[in-house]
Amino acid sequence: MISIDIICFCHLRWNFVFQRPQHLLSRFARNRRVIFIEEPVFDATNNHMEIATHDTNNVWIAVPHLKSGMDEADIMAAQKMLLDRLLVSMQIKKYLLWYYSPLALGWSEHLDAELVIYDCMDELSAFKFAPPQLVQQEQKLLQKADLVFTGGLSLYEAKKHLHNNIYPFPSSIDKTHFNIARSELQEPADQASIPHPRIGYYGVLDERLDTIMLKELAVLRPDWHFVLVGPVVKIDPADLPRENNIHYLGSKQYKELPYYLAGWDIAMMPFALNESTRFISPTKTPEYLAGGKQVISTPIKDVITPYEENGLVYIAATPAIFIAAAEAILTKTGYDEWLVKVDAFLSGISWEKTWHQMEELISSAIESKQGLKLKKAHNYV
Repeated sequence: MISIDIICFCHLRWNFVFQRPQHLLSRFARNRRVIFIEEPVFDATNNHMEIATHDTNNVWIAVPHLKSGMDEADIMAAQKMLLDRLLVSMQIKKYLLWYYSPLALGWSEHLDAELVIYDCMDELSAFKFAPPQLVQQEQKLLQKADLVFTGGLSLYEAKKHLHNNIYPFPSSIDKTHFNIARSELQEPADQASIPHPRIGYYGVLDERLDTIMLKELAVLRPDWHFVLVGPVVKIDPADLPRENNIHYLGSKQYKELPYYLAGWDIAMMPFALNESTRFISPTKTPEYLAGGKQVISTPIKDVITPYEENGLVYIAATPAIFIAAAEAILTKTGYDEWLVKVDAFLSGISWEKTWHQMEELISSAIESKQGLKLKKAHNYV
């Protein structure tokens, strides 16, 4: 029997920040090949597809390298040609198409897949610099998809009327990876000299960060130190607040994150309230909790439900509320009881569980699609 490969089209690069696509696809790769196709790089003399294996067995990263100066039609045609060649060179016979980026449909919709899956992890059209055609392409993808997942409950509520086979899969957790932050770990060199109390954040620093609140917090509490770990993307680094008690440590590898987290007194999620954060389900919420850190977040819907409603995180809409929450956390009052609730909640979620549930839905969708084909063929005969 020919195994069914996964061809994934993603707007994120595999080696950028380890998040939902990497968590899920590295698990799917345990029993099938995963070909992860990134967005093109315009640096080539001759158009070609660079293909490399990854440390994760069975994950192949494919990057289209295209000539600069091409118009949109030529870019689409070139990617389609390179994709077709890829299927031949890697002998890909039976496959699922897995989309994170609806824009990739423009050069892949001709493929005859066993199943088309759209894992809608974010409302990409609300992000800064989103292409204007994204909304239309998503509508086409929703019509073509056999199965749709969403990256959070609020995103599911917004999309559920658009498809008849759609399921919410909020951000999950690799508990083993982050539980070590509860232990005494060796301090990373660039964090070791930062005084306590430390209030930390890791993640991409972009338009979703509330820089105004961050600045106000730093000014109001100059004796507290705010640590931000992650790359700066889509915003000018000069626009970030530069108070002496704000520390930007840059991008780190996924394996390093628990070591930074272990050295914080509080974890924070100072998200701005705008269109780009309206539907987000931050993966870092359960990660911070697994590391044993109490969390203060701005009022993000998918953080309020279920985390704040279960008494697991603090919600702060203003700097004053944030400071009051932080002061309460720093007393350590009720910490042990809180941690018991955290562990009870986290016992029900994991990327492993999410992967197994998705596998079951995929198998069921393939069976249904094959049954429908047989029925149509029988009626035709």
